[in-house]
Amino acid sequence: MRLTYFRELMETEFGVARAGSVSRDHVFAELGDRTVEQALEAGIEPREVWLAVCRAYDVPPARR
Repeated sequence: MRLTYFRELMETEFGVARAGSVSRDHVFAELGDRTVEQALEAGIEPREVWLAVCRAYDVPPARR
């Protein structure tokens, strides 16, 4: 998954403002106690990050 598509999915699911907040502020245990931004900077693939976000926020499977 490309990073641009990941960002698009985040904005579609959460809205522009909330997507930014989720990316910067929420720490995900599944991502090694990192935020989305930290996980991406650490080299975790955007698809893995997206799936972790989906599980944490109960995003329906159809939108994963």
